[in-house]
Amino acid sequence: MAKTAAALKAQGIETGDRVAAYMPNLPETVIAMLAATSIGAVWSSCSPDFGISGVVDRLGQIQPKVLFCAAAYSYNGKIFDCIDKIRSITKAIPSIEKTVVVPYVNPRAKLKKIKNAVWMEDFIANDATEIEFTRLPFDHPVYILYSSGTTGIPKCITHGAGGTLIQHLKELVLHTNLRRSDRICYFTTCGWMMWNWLVSSLAVGATVVLYEGSPFYPAADAMFDLIDEFGITVFGTGAKSISAWEKAGLKPRETHQVNTLVTLLSTGSPLSPESFEYVYREIKPNLCLSSISGGTDIVSCFALGCPIIPVYRGELQCAGLGMAVEIRRDDGSLADTDETGELCCTQPFPAMPIYFWGDEDGSKYRAAYFEKFPGIWAHGDFARKTAHDGYVIHGRSDATLNPGGVRIGTAEIYRQVEKLDEVLDSICVGQDWDDDVRVVLFVKLREGKELDDELQDRIRKSIRQNTTPRHVPARIVQVNDIPRTVSGKIVELAVRNVIHGRPVTNVDALANPEALGLYQNLPELKA
Repeated sequence: MAKTAAALKAQGIETGDRVAAYMPNLPETVIAMLAATSIGAVWSSCSPDFGISGVVDRLGQIQPKVLFCAAAYSYNGKIFDCIDKIRSITKAIPSIEKTVVVPYVNPRAKLKKIKNAVWMEDFIANDATEIEFTRLPFDHPVYILYSSGTTGIPKCITHGAGGTLIQHLKELVLHTNLRRSDRICYFTTCGWMMWNWLVSSLAVGATVVLYEGSPFYPAADAMFDLIDEFGITVFGTGAKSISAWEKAGLKPRETHQVNTLVTLLSTGSPLSPESFEYVYREIKPNLCLSSISGGTDIVSCFALGCPIIPVYRGELQCAGLGMAVEIRRDDGSLADTDETGELCCTQPFPAMPIYFWGDEDGSKYRAAYFEKFPGIWAHGDFARKTAHDGYVIHGRSDATLNPGGVRIGTAEIYRQVEKLDEVLDSICVGQDWDDDVRVVLFVKLREGKELDDELQDRIRKSIRQNTTPRHVPARIVQVNDIPRTVSGKIVELAVRNVIHGRPVTNVDALANPEALGLYQNLPELKA
């Protein structure tokens, strides 16, 4: 870390400069982040499965001076070269003065065509052995994370160092019972806030175990092999992984030791009651299963686990300490116990973003969280408080998609779909399916065009290449019209409600309310 910090200083990086990464979940990623933030630089990262447009839409806004990246990454036993994408990204972001490449799974890659590129080992070829930490104000920016891009280019959510650290230590030490003797692993990419959360475990003194690649390679029980091999005590993953373990017929308590595992964390999407039963039946009966929920917006949690209170089937155990969590009805009034409403926070808390990068007057910040209920943080989750003072999360109340527990935005999909000449218009929603959410894309085509297999393949290819594989729709359906408001905005929430058989509010605001009938009882969405 000292060598990397010295190299960044030699490159001219100063307090407030941005250092970015387009990296897998590697030790070099953590080292680069720690080195950059020790100087007072602001860190931001994207995972390498993001396409070029997705990276440029994010990092291009914050104008990083240095980009750390990997020559390739591996997934499901396959190697994916990153050199061409890095070349395009550095061309599209002129602020990048140096590109530092880690020779991960492709040490023979050619860097000649990448602007100001250097191998990591050459970049840190200095004699530094000590690191000097720059003293900075409590709320100095430390991380820039990104909104999903639902309504346009992703918002650059900027988090302060002090508030982030206090919040993470609270959640790790008090809610997760993490200690210096623990070994913690969270299956995450560097584009998800759980990476930032995981790395804060170093502040506790715990050992962090990093995992890169598919959690189901070379076999479905790969994560349990990992737990046994490294003696992991705290393991976290997405709710979909737990469901997939059950569908694969895994019974780790019969095939693995799992004797070190004390806490199993789940997030990304609601954990079903059946998954709770599976964990205690087939993994381990005497562990703390903590379903946790928060978000990129707060780089932490609103509701999470507790080692000293019971776990109830299907429930998050409690609200975060110091978090004034309430469930509000649409009219702003306080919901009753077991009544579903909007998850809100009524008092300030340390992990609130300090601002959105580039949002000079704060208008985007206020609109994102405080527009629905003035003075109250509305998070965009449907939730209810239970009789046990626990919480049940029912999914997003806004248009954000959440397949496999990864937040993605519809605007990123639209930008790729509507590049195709045949597509006149489109609308994308999440459909609740098989204890998860699947992406459904509706397209309006030019007159005389049909949605055949060839066009579907091109749509999916465009999305996959320019965003991430998770953005690729599970179903593509041709429709004759797209419902819009009188001001011309598409109405994703209305379409989502229709396909789920739920009532639609504010129909009067639609310019073509009859179009909603096109989305009812579609056979394509029944399988």
